[in-house]
Amino acid sequence: MVKINKLEIENVKRIRAVKLEPTANGLTVIGGKNNQGKTSVLDSIAWALGGNAYRPAQAVREGSVIPPHLHIVLSNGLVVERAGKNSDLKITDPNGQKGGQQLLNEFVEQLALDLPRFMQASDREKANTLLQIIGVGDRLAQLEQQEQELYNRRHAIGQIADQKQKFAKEQPYYPDVPKELVSASELIRQQQDILARNGENQRKRAHAVELEQKKQMLRRQLDELQEQYDAVCRDCDIADRDAIDLQDESTAELEQNIRDIEAINRKVRANLDKDKAEEDALVYREQYNALSAEIDQTRKEKIDLLQNADLPLPGLSVEDGRLTYQGKCWDNMSGSDQLRVSTAIIRKLNPKCGFVLLDKLEQMDLDTLKEFGTWLEQEGLQAIATRVSTGRECSIIIEDGYAKGTETPAEEPKSWKAGEF
Repeated sequence: MVKINKLEIENVKRIRAVKLEPTANGLTVIGGKNNQGKTSVLDSIAWALGGNAYRPAQAVREGSVIPPHLHIVLSNGLVVERAGKNSDLKITDPNGQKGGQQLLNEFVEQLALDLPRFMQASDREKANTLLQIIGVGDRLAQLEQQEQELYNRRHAIGQIADQKQKFAKEQPYYPDVPKELVSASELIRQQQDILARNGENQRKRAHAVELEQKKQMLRRQLDELQEQYDAVCRDCDIADRDAIDLQDESTAELEQNIRDIEAINRKVRANLDKDKAEEDALVYREQYNALSAEIDQTRKEKIDLLQNADLPLPGLSVEDGRLTYQGKCWDNMSGSDQLRVSTAIIRKLNPKCGFVLLDKLEQMDLDTLKEFGTWLEQEGLQAIATRVSTGRECSIIIEDGYAKGTETPAEEPKSWKAGEF
């Protein structure tokens, strides 16, 4: 990993002249009161290594006639300089060859120079950064989309199931009616059959009466029509036998059913609707449960995907599209945890970059600052940070643009003439 071994800065923003040799592993704290030039040191490093995209709007120190000068020695032997009127970039490698900004970009992570850009990003942007660097972003996005689609389908089916169940409960039920709808035409047909049979019975009775009358007449004519009389007697006996056991059927029940058919069918329909609603509710509930199982499986795949990933920091994860650390979302993390997470992710973004710039570290108390520095040492990382303080935790104190305790350089010339230096 590439780190910063030495840096010299002159006439940049509030800086007059500062030299610094940051600790290779751990935390180098640039202290001082407000408006003394602490942040100017970080801005100078970002400009020197990040290119003109990080050039301050007013790069030259106010009141200075000498252009800015930046000199940084990196751990890989490269020497980075910006000097002259246009602050042109000059890079010299250990072999004496020169290079440009593209050479720096290979091992300088942009977010290491501009940590606030990462810390101020949205929760989803932070999560996406983590997922992309551990190589599971695309697959996790597919799983999240799949989970959302399953959830939406399950929600819709659950609503339908609830509606069907509610509808079924509201329907009346009549246990004493037939399972099928009653047909009025069938009842009328049965009635007509009975009336036809009764009509046939009536015809037979009338026939018997007619024969009896004829028998009486033949009796008066018995002498003349003995033979006819005997035949008629036989027919009469037969007719009597046919008619003696005949009984008329009642149509009262069918007539009542015909009158009540609409009420009966209404109850039958209600029962059928209730049965159908209960069947539908059961089907949708089974679909709901099946989708719930699919959602659980999808969530398990997401958890397994993250647990098996090469995370930059133990305890990091992504839940519901948000970056979490030790189960806490960004807003609920302490300031020190936010810095720890940001530093770890930036290191993972570009493993060649071994340093990070941190501004305004006064949010940490001394114990937390020490803990953070220990963690940096364990991880082999270099952090150069500013803090509004003049305490012993500071590696260097900036005062009025100088490193306190260093010799103040000679006054800059108030004027100059061509040919004079």
